[in-house]
Amino acid sequence: MAALVLHAVSLDIPDGAAVGILGPNGSGKTTLLRLIGGAARPWSGHVLLDGREITSLSRRALARRMAVVPQETVLTFDYSALEIVLMGRYPHLGAFEVERPQDRAAAYAALEATGTAALADRPFRTLSGGEKQRVVIASALAQLDLGQGLQAQGPKDTAASPGRQSVLLLDEPTASLDLKYQLEVDSLLRRLRDTLGITVVLSTHDLRLARSVCKRLVLLSRGRVIANGPTAEVLTPALIGQLFDIDAAAAAPML
Repeated sequence: MAALVLHAVSLDIPDGAAVGILGPNGSGKTTLLRLIGGAARPWSGHVLLDGREITSLSRRALARRMAVVPQETVLTFDYSALEIVLMGRYPHLGAFEVERPQDRAAAYAALEATGTAALADRPFRTLSGGEKQRVVIASALAQLDLGQGLQAQGPKDTAASPGRQSVLLLDEPTASLDLKYQLEVDSLLRRLRDTLGITVVLSTHDLRLARSVCKRLVLLSRGRVIANGPTAEVLTPALIGQLFDIDAAAAAPML
């Protein structure tokens, strides 16, 4: 029998926001991301994008608007970094259509934007954890057709059309990385936040990442939202203590 994971969760994610879903393991973070991205359907309630049910969009149309960076990427074959990024172009291609020059240009722009252009011909399996994560993020940017926008001059100079918000969903993007690579991914996500008009939603239990990247936080405990608002108002000893079931005094040094 299936178990109820989320209970009466209601969220409004503004366009262009950087939102963190923060909670301990088993709190429902990944399930919530899957619902937002259309990979799972709620038993009740609705998930809307620009006021439309995401179930009303074709998988191809939704993939042009939302891209997911999973917690871990496992490959069956030995692809190069460039081939991984080109895979992100699938919603822009017709059935049996091969990559066009504009698809390769989008892939190279995304590699350049994530600082991985020099890795284009390297086998993915030979990359470090941080390099792999940045290549997978590049694939997501190529999917959303936003790689070129990252290289534009000035903040918020985005390739996304008004009213056609693009959403990047990341599931525990630094969970399996050591500190050096955590900082690399942190820096890249802040660039995404500050340079593009893209909406970034990430799940994490990393308080440092949440504070650094996210302008808003959702605290999720046992499938319920216990707080939702600006990071400075939500990331408090009392709420973090409640979230992780520790004393507020013990939580204070972590903030």
